[in-house]
Order: sequence, then structure tokens, then C-alpha cells
Amino acid sequence: MARIVVNMANLDPARAKAIVEICPFGAMEYVDGKIIINGSCRMCRLCLKRDTGGAIRFEDTPRPVIDKSKWKGIAVYAELSGGALHPVSLELLGKARELAAKVGQEVYAVLPGAACDAAAKQLVAYGADRVYVYEHPELENFRIEPYSAVIEDFIVKVHPAVLLAGGTPIGRTLAPRLAARFRTGLTADCTVLDIKENTDLEQIRPAFGGNIMAHINTPNHRPQFATVRYKIFALPEPVENPSGVIEHCSVEPSKLVSDIRVVAVEPKSPEVGIEEAEVIVAVGRGVKKQEDLELFRRLAAKLNGQLAGTRCLVENGWLDHRCQIGLSGRTVSPKLILCCGISGSVQFVAGMKGAEKIIAVNTDPAAPIFNVAHIGIVGDLYEVLPRLETLIAEGGAR
Repeated sequence: MARIVVNMANLDPARAKAIVEICPFGAMEYVDGKIIINGSCRMCRLCLKRDTGGAIRFEDTPRPVIDKSKWKGIAVYAELSGGALHPVSLELLGKARELAAKVGQEVYAVLPGAACDAAAKQLVAYGADRVYVYEHPELENFRIEPYSAVIEDFIVKVHPAVLLAGGTPIGRTLAPRLAARFRTGLTADCTVLDIKENTDLEQIRPAFGGNIMAHINTPNHRPQFATVRYKIFALPEPVENPSGVIEHCSVEPSKLVSDIRVVAVEPKSPEVGIEEAEVIVAVGRGVKKQEDLELFRRLAAKLNGQLAGTRCLVENGWLDHRCQIGLSGRTVSPKLILCCGISGSVQFVAGMKGAEKIIAVNTDPAAPIFNVAHIGIVGDLYEVLPRLETLIAEGGAR
């Protein structure tokens, strides 16, 4: 930890007030005969560059050194949704297997819940070397205090180098609290994960509005936390002849006490979201007016698919937010996605790059969407669309 330190020895009030005026951010105050550094300090060190007669100095506390050999394994928080594993947990298990293979370590799954037998066996089938089950009636519904307590117990006992959680409402609630408890780092909504030989996790995600891809490391703290959204990684295949072990764990009853009381659980009416669609017609700024969406909705219907779009169309009120693709919307991996009038921002591409076949239509041959498209069509989508419909009709007639 770095800090600015002020030495008040041999510093008269006039000189002290002059030093206070050095800071352009107002981070220094002269109070009761002392110079105080407040929260406005930007660590720009401008005060060190000015002649203060040695009154200002910079102290850099050595970073903590962690014994990484004591932290081993890639862990996944296995989330139960309606009594069944959320698909994102299996996706993360596949990525955990890939990371663990690189460093020659085991894959763990931590599973809190009330009826966990079937889910635990499924985790073993998908490659978990060890499944730590915390089964208790108090864990039937997610409540932050007991869930944090049992996963904290798991971390203290097992010492995993990495813990991955799904970017779901539950995962996004749980991961920050755990990271704070262990005073370690957390990277949310990662789009790429890799690992070094020393188990440092390479976490990559878009930043600054998608203008850059940030590479984030937590080399001096363990465990390393990351959340990943549903459909970012592919669903792995089950393992042949799985040999994983299921361990049943327990914690003190006092740790399962919560100030939250679940009065009732009302399941949402089932709906097929764009995440589950096998064919998607996605539209962007190239659509001239809201009424034109019917043209693309009709095309989606002919392909037995769904209509989706970019953030700008949702913000304009043209599409429901549940139809938005991208980091601020939904992540999809259909068999086919047809991108119409979409330039291909980093946020959008991160939400659909897992598609098996990407077809893009854009008037700009330099549009970034063509960098990820398998088939690119340079042209006006209002001219291309009728021709596509004709080809689809002719294909159906055959």
C-alpha cells in the first residue's frame, strides 16, 4: 500500500499553507497546525516534485507475499435453480477442467442446497474430481449469510487457487461478499479465462465501454474470484468413467442463521428466451424505423427463430430488454445468427461470438462484425433482405 506522508517538523504555518496550495485536487488541508491528506488524493505525486524542503515523502509498503503452493485446485460454485443445476455451472466446470489440466491440479465443486444428491452426481459426471456438498434445510433457498458462510468454510478447508461463479443474480451477489471476506480480487463478467503455471488467473473482460479488453491479474492474493455469464463458454461433454468423490460437509448451526426470511417462492411462468434460440435474427442501427422490425420478425419466423437486437434499439424502446444481445443484455450461442445492420461493438460480439454460424449484412466493408462473421455480405440490408426471403422460400419449396 502506498501513501503520502507529511513531516511537520520545522514547518511554520505560512510554509505549511503554501504546501497545501500545491495540490490541484484540494487533497491537502491545514487543520490545527497539521497538514491532513484527505480522500481527494490522486497519488499524482505532484507535491513530491515541488520543493517542499523534504516535508512531503512517499512511502510504499511492500505487497503481501502469498505462498501459492498452499492454494491448489480450480473450484466452481455449483448453483441450484429450481432444484436442478444451473447450466452455467456445468459450463464453468468445463472451463475449470481446461484450466486445471494446464497446471496439473484438481477440479472442485462446492454445492450448497437442501436436496443435492442428483446434482452432486451430475457434477461428478461432468468432471469434478471432488464435490463438496453442504446439505441442510436452511440452504433450500438462497440467502446471502448462510451461503457465504458455507462457501467460506469450503475455502478455508480446501484452499482453492481459483473460484468461479456464474454471472447470475445469485453469483453476482455471492462473489463480491466472499472476495471482501478474503480481501482478494474479483473480476466480473469475464469473457476469457486462462491460467499461468504458477496458478495466476488471467482474467479478460471488456472495459471503458468496450473500447479495450482489460487483462486482470490477482498475483498477490488467493483465492482468485471471477464470474462468467451464461453461454460464454460451451457446455462440456460428460466424462467417460468419472471417478470423482462426493464429500458431505457441515458447518456450525449458528452460521446458517439469517436475517432474511423467505415467505414464499413463486416460480416464473416458463418462457423461451433468446438464450435458448437455435436461430436468431439480430438487428442494429441499420434499421431505419421501428415499423421495419416487422420485416425482420417475419424473417425470423420463417427461420423458426427469434428476433433480437443491440442496445441502441432497446434504449430507443423498439425492442424489449430481454431481446438485447451483449454484455449489458443476454449472451447467446445459437446454431445460426443473422446480424443485420450491426457494426459489431465489443460488447455485442462478446454476447454472440459462441454462435456456430454467423452471417453479417452491413454496408460498411470495414465493420468489425465482419471480423467474427463466417459469411459477410456487404450491402444494404433492405436490398439483401428480400433476396434472403426468396432463397428461404425456394429452399422450403424444395
